[in-house]
Amino acid sequence: MDTPPPDSAPHDPLTRWIGQKVVLDTQGPLIYIGTLTAVDTQALVLCDADVHDCRDSRSSKEFYLAQTRTVGIHVNRAEVMVQRAVVASTSLLDAVVA
Repeated sequence: MDTPPPDSAPHDPLTRWIGQKVVLDTQGPLIYIGTLTAVDTQALVLCDADVHDCRDSRSSKEFYLAQTRTVGIHVNRAEVMVQRAVVASTSLLDAVVA
């Protein structure tokens, strides 16, 4: 019988979003936007991602996300692994309401 590796998250609800554009919001000034490619118990992996620090602009997270939804993701990372401990919320980019 095949069993998943111990760090995999086969019943994690986020696995249904693999291959879709997501937003990983943090309690701090960082937001991560990209295509979800992997999910495990410790981290989420995004490819073609934008790691945005809101301290670097005058835009709120909400405004930046609305702009991103309109103009597309400003890719500044080919791949990024985000530790689950820093993620406050996760949503589909298409679910962002302007």
